[in-house]
Amino acid sequence: MSSMDGRTDDEELYALLDDDYARRILVETYGETRSAEALSDACGASESTIYRRVERLRERGLLEGVQRLDPGGHHHEVYAARLERVTVELTDDGFVVEVDYREEHAADRFTRLYEELSG
Repeated sequence: MSSMDGRTDDEELYALLDDDYARRILVETYGETRSAEALSDACGASESTIYRRVERLRERGLLEGVQRLDPGGHHHEVYAARLERVTVELTDDGFVVEVDYREEHAADRFTRLYEELSG
């Protein structure tokens, strides 16, 4: 499948994973969720840069957003990596790319289902 700029899905994935900020976001969100502000600090990038990368990572299913309730009663979104592994194999027909995703946490699944039903 090709995108509007003529790149295949695999090429888009390569380009995304070649981006320093995108890789850093995935690393930072692998062990625990992080807010855009925390990611901005960890990556040394503006929040607008972080949000652009977050959107691209979410479009590819490599990152998920989770709503959290802070002590003041406000909701804010934090992010968690869904990427577990990317395998690139060279074959006679070219490259074969496989992406393995992490399981969604049960609590996050429940929260998402609740929000979908109540919204």
